[in-house]
Formats: sequence, structure tokens, C-alpha cells
Amino acid sequence: MHALGGGAARAVGAIRERIPGSRTNQAQGVSVEVGERQAAVDVELIADYGVSIVDLADGIRRNVIGSVERMTGLEVTEVNVAVADVYLPTEDNEETEDPQPPRVQ
Repeated sequence: MHALGGGAARAVGAIRERIPGSRTNQAQGVSVEVGERQAAVDVELIADYGVSIVDLADGIRRNVIGSVERMTGLEVTEVNVAVADVYLPTEDNEETEDPQPPRVQ
């Protein structure tokens, strides 16, 4: 997973990750406006280089609409997907985080 948000939000998130006992804000990059019967969702993300942004955005829209409508019963009127950056892996910038073990088997 890559840090989300603008430059300042990403810097604060990077600092927060280094503080023992702190938690990463998993909602960073997602905002939702909720009315009585409808919801609108904005998603900001960092796409991996080489991924089709059109396909990625379509998949996100389908998943968000299906999940929100199923869980809340609200009609999702729009899902806006904004690509804030493109992640370019380099030898100097390899992610060294250990992947989390699967939660279920």
C-alpha cells in the first residue's frame, strides 16, 4: 500500500507510521457525503505504474457502489476517483515492509 493524500497529508502519515503505538489512518484519501437516502464518495489514490487507470477507476466505482449500497441501503449517486500520483518502483525505493500475514486461511 502507498501513502495517500496530498504532500502534507503524506508527510504527516509517514511520521505517524514511525511513532510506536500509532495507527495509520486507513480512511486517508476517502471522503463520503451522506444524506438521508443517498451518498457520494470521493476516493484519492496512488496508482502503480503500468496499471490501466480507466480499468482501476471502473473497478473501484463498482466495488464502492456495491459495498456501500449493500451495507447501508443508501443509493450511491457518484463515486469520484482522483489519481494523486503514480508510484514508480525503483531499486533505491523498494518497499521493505513485511507483508502482513493472511488473516484467514
